[in-house]
Amino acid sequence: MKQKIPEHGWCFVCGSENPHSIGLTWWIDEQGILTSEFTLNDAQQGPPDHAHGGASAAILDEAMGLVVWAAGLKVAAVNLEINYHKPLPLRQPLTVEARITERDERKIFSTGEIKLSDGTIAVSGRGIYVPAPHLFEKVGLINETK
Repeated sequence: MKQKIPEHGWCFVCGSENPHSIGLTWWIDEQGILTSEFTLNDAQQGPPDHAHGGASAAILDEAMGLVVWAAGLKVAAVNLEINYHKPLPLRQPLTVEARITERDERKIFSTGEIKLSDGTIAVSGRGIYVPAPHLFEKVGLINETK
């Protein structure tokens, strides 16, 4: 069973208060895999009829970081690796998923993939995140630190 992740206000990728948000809604399952189904539009265009690479990088950054947040850690990215395998088409259903792959004393590693409607991986990524609750306390996004 999947559980919906609450959206966060002004987020560029998923915030309902941001008029420029890409508008993703996030779900997490019992295995800790975060997913979202979405369609990109002309606001995310790079090459004609395809998404800008920065839009797909932002989506993967959010997914790979949010899966760590969903595990209870307030983090920030210190390294992102994005691999473009196929262009992302606009106006067609896409899916993103992310998972934690490793944790050590200070760093949390996660991976993510954006898939085309036929399941083909179009963009993949790997992120390294470190705890950074101090970045979020000031704006009232968290009530506790972990």
